Amino acid sequence: MKVDLNSDLGESFGRYKLGLDEEVMKYITSANVATGWHAGDPLVMRKTVKLAKENGVAVGAHPGYPDLLGFGRRYMKLSWEEARNYILYQVGALYAFVKAEGLELQHVKPHGALYNALVKEEELARAVIEGMGDFDKNLIFVTLSGSKPAQIAEEMGVKVAHEVFADRAYNPDGTLVSRSKPGAVIHDRDEIAERVLSMVKDGGVRAINGEWVELKVDSICVHGDNPKAVEIAAHIRKVLEEEGVKVVSMREIVR
Repeated sequence: MKVDLNSDLGESFGRYKLGLDEEVMKYITSANVATGWHAGDPLVMRKTVKLAKENGVAVGAHPGYPDLLGFGRRYMKLSWEEARNYILYQVGALYAFVKAEGLELQHVKPHGALYNALVKEEELARAVIEGMGDFDKNLIFVTLSGSKPAQIAEEMGVKVAHEVFADRAYNPDGTLVSRSKPGAVIHDRDEIAERVLSMVKDGGVRAINGEWVELKVDSICVHGDNPKAVEIAAHIRKVLEEEGVKVVSMREIVR
């Protein structure tokens, strides 16, 4: 049994530092690196890619809406052409640093509000997937497990990594509980580890109302932007390995 651990990193900007990248990088196998529109800048991108290389972590692009002030968490209405080219632009920007470090780009994981919008808007999902394919049709598309975007990508012949979230509560339909609602984010490391094991070994997790939600699990997202991020990431990896689960990059899982 194998699973990937990913984290959204490289989200500092200019003089503003966000996240615990150096420490979290030690425990993950895939890094989603911000591409400059919701966070990140050229210096941060280069530093983060280099850090991933030093730790043997695979690199993917983490593109979002052009929304630095809102950290990419505000919805924007995009045309097909805008969505497709916004993705191509951001993936290309990160790739410059990936190539400079002698690495290969592994995947693309949309960020924040864009990630959530894809679940609800089929045409937007198709545009984003096409933008990714314009760059490289062999890239892995990372999206919410069992979601419509995952189905669309698979129909389009694109490799898909079904993603689950270690520290987020689920609705009965498999979507994430809005961060604005109580209980949306889970902070207790033992509860998080228990949920992760349920997802990986039992193929699902209890929704916020107690209902069982079936999930396909290729990659688990561990957030790197809270004070307990390092502790949680380390604990999740330890528990998985103790249970005989191999933690590897998603390119070893999604073929």
